[in-house]
Parts: sequence; C-alpha cells; structure tokens
Amino acid sequence: MKLTEHKIAGLTVEGAARDRLVFDDEQRGLAVRVTASGGRTYLAQYTLHGQKHRVPLGAVSALSLAKAREAAAAVLGDVAHGKNPALERKEAAARARKVKDRLTLEALIAQWKTLHLSQRRPRYASEAERALRYAFKRYLDRAADDLDRATVVRVLDGLTSAAKAKGKSGQTSLKGTSIASRTAAYGRAAFAWAVKRGGVENNPFENLPTMATPSKRDRVLSDDELASVWRAAGGASAPFGPIIRLLMLTGQRREEVAGIAWSELSDDLTRWAIPASRTKNAVPHIVPLSKPAQDLLRGANQQGKLVFPGLKGTPFSGWGKSKTELDTASKTSDWRIHDLRRTLATGLQRLGVRLEVTEAVLNHVSGSRAGIVGVYQRHDWASEKRAALEAWGAHVLGLVGGDAVSTKVIKMARRVQ
Repeated sequence: MKLTEHKIAGLTVEGAARDRLVFDDEQRGLAVRVTASGGRTYLAQYTLHGQKHRVPLGAVSALSLAKAREAAAAVLGDVAHGKNPALERKEAAARARKVKDRLTLEALIAQWKTLHLSQRRPRYASEAERALRYAFKRYLDRAADDLDRATVVRVLDGLTSAAKAKGKSGQTSLKGTSIASRTAAYGRAAFAWAVKRGGVENNPFENLPTMATPSKRDRVLSDDELASVWRAAGGASAPFGPIIRLLMLTGQRREEVAGIAWSELSDDLTRWAIPASRTKNAVPHIVPLSKPAQDLLRGANQQGKLVFPGLKGTPFSGWGKSKTELDTASKTSDWRIHDLRRTLATGLQRLGVRLEVTEAVLNHVSGSRAGIVGVYQRHDWASEKRAALEAWGAHVLGLVGGDAVSTKVIKMARRVQ
C-alpha cells in the first residue's frame, strides 16, 4: 500500500490480533504499526546477515509521513554503509541505563550522611552535607566516579577566591582557606567511605595540593573585655544575651548552649547532661552548673522544650547580626564566640585549676585524656569540675562588680587541687 496520512488514520486491527504492520510502497522499509488499542507508530525494517531488524521512528501523531520516509531512508542508508542501527540503539540504551544506575554525587553525599555521619559524627552531619552540596552543586546529578581531581581543585580554589572577594583582606584569606580545607576534608572522608563500600573506585580528594593552613587562634579576652561583654550581653535581646552569658560561665560549645533543652537539666538546675548526639566528639558530657549559671537559667522562659528557642522554636541561629551588635555595645572587637571557651580555659589555669580538670570541663578527649590514659583513667572529676566552675563563676561576677580575684575565689579554686 502506498501510505497516505488519510489511509493511515483509517487503518484498523482485524479479529483477535493485537497489532498490524502495513508497509509503504513508496519508501522501502517504512511501515506503520497499528495496535488494537488504536496506537499508530512508524518504524523502519531491514534485513542484515539474514536477520530482520526494526528501528522505531516515532508516533504518527508526532511525525509527518514525509519525515517518516526521510528517517527510514536514513536508516537504510546506514545499513548500506555497514552499520546496524537497531543494535546501536540497543547498546546506547544499555549504556544509558548503566549511567542511570551509577552512584551520583548527590546520592553518595546523602548515603554518607544517613548511613555513617548520623551515627558516628551526628553533630557534623548537616554541616558536612551542606558544605559539599553547596561547593559541588553543579555536579550533584553526575556520577560520583566522574568527579576528578582537577575539578575538585578548581571548586576548592573557587571557594577561597569567593571568600576573599566578599570580606576584608587578611581575615578573608584565612576564612576562605578554612572553608576550602573543611570542604576538602568532608569530601575526602565521604569518598573514602564510598570506596570501602564499592560505590566508587577512586577518591578525587586524596593527595590534593597543599593548602595554606589557617593560623590557630589564641585570642583570650582580658578581664576588662570579659566584664564589658558580660554587661553588654545583659542588654542584648533574648535569647542571644543569656546564651553569651552561659557560654562565658560554662565554656561549652556554641551549638551545645544554643540547643540546650530543659530535659537535659536536673530539676534543681545544678547539673546539665549533654547527650552524645549533641557533642562534637559524640561523648556524653556532664556540666556542673555554678550558682550564676543556675540564676541565669531560672530567668529563662520554661514554656517550650528549648531553653533558648529562636523565632521558629528551633535553636537560636542569628549569630552574625547579634554578635556585631554585641561588639558595638561592649566596645570589644576582634574576637569570636569560640574565644569565650579559650578564655575560660585560660582563666581556670590562672586560678590554679589542674589541666585534667579543665579538659574534663571542656569535654576534651585529647591531651591528658588521650591514648592509654584515657582508656584506663575513668575518674570523672565531677566534684573538681563543680569547684572549678563555681570558682570561675565567682570570678566573672567579681569582675563585673569591679572586684579583683577575691579570697573566696582563691579558696574555691584550691578545692580543685
């Protein structure tokens, strides 16, 4: 039959047959397949090495008869040149399925977070996922195995350059390098985990060019600065002000204080139990609360689950703007919130507190609590920690009141010896 679009529209399937194939007398190899349900598609049929092959060309509704004839002629032309279009099509489809089944970068990051980080390093799970997704957002839908070292280096260099462009010179270089270093560390860990599981063959984050190491901070607030920040925090909006004061009194980490829940506190507010899921080293931590810390907590709103909820009931997160306002009010600058932790540690040393006790207060597992000592030395320093933090709390209030280190504080500190 010489096909026309009118004839094609009138084709039907007779009897119990599921479909019908009608060939075109004008273009060799072109046929229309009509199904019992009314579907109509063009195909090209050819014989190669004694075997018939068919190549779908498209639906009649989407392809004109003239275009179908051109497509069929092109298929037969490929066959004349020794090609097998049907086989090539099958092989291309198989390659596409293989690529589709490969582990994408997005899937690798998600699996690493869910199956590994959330159980081993829960505190860093969201941060690590966010850093990798942001840095490699252009590559998330690609196969993880396709990420090569050159691309990784280019992305990390971009992070450093972007940070330098946004801020002031000097500080931004260190900040940019720090961001890139952390992202590289997260990527190296994620791919190392995937390599062990057989998800990828190589780790493109291994053996990267050496990055400039950001200088370690050694900033410690002086007694005058500590007093100024304490007073300014009293005038800061809640919950930022109380958070800053509790950070000063306990020396715990920012996220630990911001996310403190009433359920973690004893009924008399003398004891704060931080669960392993909220500590940096995944080790549960008991913080004895000094009298100033207890008084601060008693002044907090006890209606919700969190002691210091943000606007949406989640842990407070508006650090940047609030810190800038605090710097202005306290006339103290060039310090970070984490420096309060170092200031407490240094202050305890000045009060004569033993290093082991200070490390126990900070929940450090390095230094005197590392290695074989950490395995066999199981003393929890509970009473010593309480005495140290009581002494520190009295010292801070003494500074605010304008007093030097009092005899009472010295006696309290001596209880830690």
